[in-house]
Amino acid sequence: MKLITNVKIFKELINNFNSFSDGRIDKESLENTPNRLAKMFVNELLIGYKESPEEILSKQFETDNNEMIIIKDIPFVSLCTHHWLPFIGIAHVGYLPKNNKIVGLSKIPRIVKCFSRRFQIQENMTSQIADSIFNILKPEGVIVITEAQHLCAQIRGVQAHSVKMKCSAIRGCFEKPEIKEEFLKLL
Repeated sequence: MKLITNVKIFKELINNFNSFSDGRIDKESLENTPNRLAKMFVNELLIGYKESPEEILSKQFETDNNEMIIIKDIPFVSLCTHHWLPFIGIAHVGYLPKNNKIVGLSKIPRIVKCFSRRFQIQENMTSQIADSIFNILKPEGVIVITEAQHLCAQIRGVQAHSVKMKCSAIRGCFEKPEIKEEFLKLL
């Protein structure tokens, strides 16, 4: 995707936005803005397009434990596909290992970052996180809950400043009420 990986294209786009100022904004303060913004988008806000879920979850470990694993309060920032404004929140991920296979603690936050650092809608991001863990790690089940505040709803349109959105994605054994209930109690 040229838009995502090419700083030059972003820089040209931002220069076009700057042309709207009609000289009313100090040119000196804008001098490096296109380059800064382009690098920020390509190397930070949209870095998830350069990351591979398969690579992130490739290193698995053996354990004697097949009990539920929960990683909670994982912070994330993503960009709304509709308005290019951030939504900021936390994710909670639980999985039940199968055949004593687990991943290191840092891998689950990295998966969240991989999918959040893209143009997204929260509903899809939540499902993509769950699907990648379920399909790559192959646990008995996985559950993902995300909660976020969307700047597109806070600073434009409805301007609802305290609204939060929650989404969930449930796969495998977490569809059983007793397992889902255990996860929710432990949160």
